[in-house]
Amino acid sequence: MKEHIPVMVNEVLEALRPWEDVGTAVDATLGLGGHTGYILNNCPNAYIIGFDQDPYARKIAQENLSQYSERFEIEADNFRHIEKLKERPQWTGATAVLFDLGVSNMQITESERGFSFQGDGPLNMRMDAAGSSNSTFTAKDILDNSSIKELTEIFRNYGEERYSYEIARGIIRNREQGESLNTTGELVELIRKILPAPVQRKMGGHPARKIFQALRIAVNDEIRSLEEALDGSLKILKPDGKMLVISYHSLEDRMVKTRFRKWQEEGLGKAKPRKAITPTENEIENNYKSRSAKLRIFVSEINTSKKGDKADALHRIPT
Repeated sequence: MKEHIPVMVNEVLEALRPWEDVGTAVDATLGLGGHTGYILNNCPNAYIIGFDQDPYARKIAQENLSQYSERFEIEADNFRHIEKLKERPQWTGATAVLFDLGVSNMQITESERGFSFQGDGPLNMRMDAAGSSNSTFTAKDILDNSSIKELTEIFRNYGEERYSYEIARGIIRNREQGESLNTTGELVELIRKILPAPVQRKMGGHPARKIFQALRIAVNDEIRSLEEALDGSLKILKPDGKMLVISYHSLEDRMVKTRFRKWQEEGLGKAKPRKAITPTENEIENNYKSRSAKLRIFVSEINTSKKGDKADALHRIPT
């Protein structure tokens, strides 16, 4: 079993109380099965449907959760298609949907996947490395073919990188000189050359971190996928069903916060609690990945999980 420490698992379990009332639930970001394992262990009536587009993660999750084989199943798909669960015969809705939007340690630490700025690997960054309709191009494709304006927008919008234009300009100049970026190590080296040493010292982290985040988001169409997944999740929840979303950077958290506020204004449910839940100091000390995590919870008040729902209710749900 691959070791995996799920973030804010105690807070997730607390939000799911009473545990005996948890029935069919969806882990929209199954990963290695960390959260799902804890839910199945503590919620005796839970049946989990886990979404994941990464074949490597699915294989490990299947092994990690083998003791619960009769109480969970895996959907080999991107979570943007979560609404398709409504098409299942006898579907009555989910009591909970969980999102953990962080990139798994497995993806980061295995340099051949191309996610890590700390190791050298191909400029891939596709969540489904075998290729999927959600990832039709790689990070290398973006770097080789985008204009300075396009790169600047990707780095600024998805990475919130202050020096987006300078880095984009440096990449374009490198390309114009006949140089090609083929590995993550080459991209890191180029970024270090582009940014002056005093700037790098003031960045408070690895100078390539936000650029890698931006490229990963662009490659996997993560923003639109998340928008579709959130809207689809609301449509599969039972009344009093709970949507739990753990995010790790402000771009995702703002989207979740805005969605929850809009739904509440439309009378579709409430954010409970109103503000995000953050990890304890003890968890941050023991699991550094959790330091930037925020958990937001939305409780549905309208049954949108069945065919033949009230037209006005469906009309008010963003699509």
